[in-house]
Order: sequence, then C-alpha cells, then structure tokens
Amino acid sequence: MVTLTLVAVASRTRLVMTGLVALLLSALAASVAGMYLGSVRDVLDLLPGLMVLLPPSINMRGSISGVLASRLSSSMHLGEFEVDFGTLSVLGGNIRASFVATVLIAFVLGFFAWAVTGLLGETGIGVIDFVLISVISGIISGIIVIAITILVAVASHRYGVDLDMIGAPTVTTSGDIVTLPLLVMTGVVLITLDPVVRGVLFLAVLGVVAASIVSTRYLPEQVRGIVREIVPLLIPLSLVGTFAGMTYALDLDRLVSFAALLILIPPFMGGCGSIGGILCSRLATGMHTGVFAPHILPERDVYPHFATTYLYAIVLLPLMAVVAHGASLVMGLSSPGLLEMGIIATGAGMIVLTFVNIVSYATASMSFRYGLDPDNFGIPVITSVIDLMGAAVLIAVINLVL
Repeated sequence: MVTLTLVAVASRTRLVMTGLVALLLSALAASVAGMYLGSVRDVLDLLPGLMVLLPPSINMRGSISGVLASRLSSSMHLGEFEVDFGTLSVLGGNIRASFVATVLIAFVLGFFAWAVTGLLGETGIGVIDFVLISVISGIISGIIVIAITILVAVASHRYGVDLDMIGAPTVTTSGDIVTLPLLVMTGVVLITLDPVVRGVLFLAVLGVVAASIVSTRYLPEQVRGIVREIVPLLIPLSLVGTFAGMTYALDLDRLVSFAALLILIPPFMGGCGSIGGILCSRLATGMHTGVFAPHILPERDVYPHFATTYLYAIVLLPLMAVVAHGASLVMGLSSPGLLEMGIIATGAGMIVLTFVNIVSYATASMSFRYGLDPDNFGIPVITSVIDLMGAAVLIAVINLVL
C-alpha cells in the first residue's frame, strides 16, 4: 500500500515538474515576443487598430492549435492515436478541421476588429485592410503553429511524454512568437500597397474562404463534426478577444510610455493561458477516461490540479516581471521599476488564475455532461476568458500600482 502511494506521488511529481519545465521554457520564449512588442511601440501608436487585433489573433492561434493538441492527447490516452495523415485518421482529420477553422475565424475576426476599432473612434485602417491583415497573417501563422503542434504531438507519442503537460505551453508560446511579428509585418506591408492590389488580394481571400466552406462538405462526418463544434464557439470568443484588445488600446499611452509593460503582456497572457490550458487538458482527459466525474462541484481528486496552477504561478509570475524589467533596461526602454513590475505581474496573475480554475472546471464539466467534447471547449473558452479578464485585471492593477 505504501509502495503504491509512493509510486503515485512520484508519478504526480514527475507530471508537475514536466509541466513546470515546459512553462518556464515557454515563458522565456514568450518574453522574446514581448521584446518585439516593446520594440514596435511606435507602429502601435501610429496604427492602434493593430493592438485591437493582436490579442484575439494570438488567442485564436492558441485556441485552434490548443484544441488540436488536447484532442490528440485524449486520443493517445484512449489508444486511438497513430502517425497517419490520411483523411480518415485521427491526426489527419484534426489537421484538416484546424485549417478550416483557422481560415474562417481569421476572416470573421477581421470584421470584428474593424467594428471594435470604430467604437474607439480610430479610422486609420479600413475593413478590407483589417480582413486582409487578419486572414493573411492568420493563415501563415496558423500553418506554422499547427505544424509545431503536430511535431510536439508526434514526439510526445514516440518518447512517452504526456502531451497534456507540454501541449498548451508549446502551442501558446508558438502562437505568441509566430503570430505577433507576422501580424505587425503584414499590417505594415499591406497599408503601403496600392488600393487596387489590396482589392485583388481581398478577392483572393474571399475565394480561399469560400473554398474552405465548400471543402467541409467533402470531409468525413467526424471531421465536419469537429468544425461544427469549434467554429460556432470560436466566433463569439474571437469577439471577446477584440474587446480585450480594446482594453489595451484604451490604455495604450501608458503602455507605450512604460515599454516594460508591453514586454510583459505576451508572457503574462501566454503564461496564464498555458497554465489554464494544462488544467483544461488534464480535466478533459480525466473525464474521457473516467477518472473525474462531471459533477457540479469538483471532486476531491480535482483540487490538487487547482493547487498546481497556483504553484506554477508563484514560480512563473515573478520571473516574468524580472525578465520584462531586465529586457527593458537592456533595450534602453522605460520601466516603472522591478518591484512595481513584480507586484503587477504577481497580483494580476493570481487573480486571473483563480477565475481560470473556476471556469476551466465549469466548462469541462458542463460540456461533458451535455454530450460535447471538453477538448473542443476547455482551451478556447479559458484562453478567451484570460484574454478579456486578464487584460482588464492587468490594466486595473497597473493603474492601481502606478
């Protein structure tokens, strides 16, 4: 009995440490995206509409690829996964569904960002430009992040690593590092093009969107089912993400004046999203395998997973503040100070992760109880909640501390 307990503790510790290492690496990598964001503060000041589009674009990359990673992880635990890219295979079907969702959500997101930017009274970027920026950068970054997700899934399957613990951090970080520069560069390039050229590109984008919609009719029923579940969910969640971008845009002057805060945003949002993603993946896998029952209130065995999110936060959040402050000094940018950065990152993060625990369990439990796949709902819902709530809490704490 004692031996079994020790084995269980050792296994649990190994899982937690695997997740912590993945989170630490992803936080440091996401800081690179933060440094880039700090370095293009002048572009954001000239084109504030990009700040509205930025959070939901990154969120959608993470959500779509996060769903892909979570579904593949569940298939591994159920013994259904194999490295097969055929249309009828688990891997091949999920890849196709992810690409269709990437195109459709990027198209819708362009219109949402344009509408929300209009509410702010900003008219620098038109609706066609928003759609072009969103779709072109979304397709390119989406392909790259999906490819990274597949590589991680195949590697974890081959080497026996639990994809639940490394999928979300890898996907979130990849989304940050890839999406952010591609979005900014696409925006800068497109606004310099002749209006006729942009019109032709818009027609091409409409053709790609139409082809994606038509192609779903020829996909297997299982793949169409994935698209039917995640696209209607991601459309309203992408709108939520644009309001998160609006929150940052409204306080853009302060963020630009203290560039260290801009550097903090990607690792902060990505780190909280990764922690939430790990929790969502573990809850989904537990419900698929029967370890957790989808009760209204969490079972006793769920609470250690909640505690783990706070453990990760205690390690990660102060580190993010140190890295953001140090990077701002190295780059010759302004910072409110190391202590202030630490209070902002840790205080805001602990508040956000409390909501993450509640929303993650509620989403997984409710979706499973109503016959839906928690893999499709957990990560998109939690990353969108983190986007909006994280932005609101972070800005509120910034204003409170500074």
